[in-house]
Order: sequence, then C-alpha cells, then structure tokens
Amino acid sequence: MDPSDISPLLIGEKIPIVRIPSAEGVLFDLNSHIMQQNTILIFYRGGWCPYCNKALSGIQEIQDSLIKMGYQIIAISTDSPENLNITAVKHKLGYTLLSDADLNIAKQFGIAFQAPEGYLKMLAQSTGGKDVEQLLPVPSVFIIDTKGIIQFEYINPDFKQRISPDLLQAVASALKQKHSATTHINK
Repeated sequence: MDPSDISPLLIGEKIPIVRIPSAEGVLFDLNSHIMQQNTILIFYRGGWCPYCNKALSGIQEIQDSLIKMGYQIIAISTDSPENLNITAVKHKLGYTLLSDADLNIAKQFGIAFQAPEGYLKMLAQSTGGKDVEQLLPVPSVFIIDTKGIIQFEYINPDFKQRISPDLLQAVASALKQKHSATTHINK
C-alpha cells in the first residue's frame, strides 16, 4: 500500500476514542481534551523528518494566534515519548506532542501506509521497536470541534507538501467565524 491508497476519516465524521502516550509517557485522553476546546490535530512522520520539523516550526510561529482564536494544538507522530521530548526541545515547540509509535491511531484515522524499505531500520529505532507493522502516517492536519467532529482536513500523500501556516491560520479563522455566527444565530 502506498500513501495515495489511504482511506482517511472525512470532514463531518467523528474521531475515534484515543488514549495515547504523551512525551512524559503518561496516557493522554485526546477526546476529553478535544471536548474542552476546538483542536488543531497534526499527524507527522517523526522528529527525524526535515519536512515535518519545518511544518512543526511553522505551526509554532502561529501558535499564539491560534490560541487567541480558541484552538489548542496537538501533534502526533511515530516517535517514542523519549524522541518526542528531543523534538520539542530542539525546535522549541510549545504545544502537546503525543506518541503513536505503534501507529494504532494513524490506522484509526485511515492515514497509515506501508513504509518504504529505506525507512524500516530508522523506524525501528525512532519508535522504540513498536512499529512492528512498519507503517508511516501520511502527514495530515485536522481541525476538530468540541464534539469530536472533523471540520477541516489537509492530507497530502506527498510528504514534502504541507499546509502553509498562513493557510492553516486562515482556515482556522474562517471556521471560528462560521462557528461564532452559527452560535449567535442559534441563541
């Protein structure tokens, strides 16, 4: 299976129940956090990927703006909790990083695919040996409301192509305005 053969969750669908290790190795209940505020959920390949690091740094640059709009940012990768900490410190990331080292969550979101042969040794190391199926996630960004419903997604099988911080910020703002208008009308 290659990256273009994935079958991701779609806009309007509810995300699965997710409990996943944080960078501290503690189980993180994603759904309870999402119920508290709208969420920008990022799936990235790992701290070893220069394209992922550039995308994560771009999101860090717009973090304050996204927080002011009422969003929280959560990023999930194949990295073990220890490797998440290395990425967070190295790139000065101020948002939550979670470890999907076995790719169970990426599979539930429909974005996991068979890793190319050249990645297998590196994945064994970066996941702490937990990626036994030798999978990678297609880098993806989901905007999820407090009911756990996907409002927006950007999924590109070409790992070199990522949503720009400006576009993500514009989409987040448009969704916030739409939500505010709908809430105001329904009152």
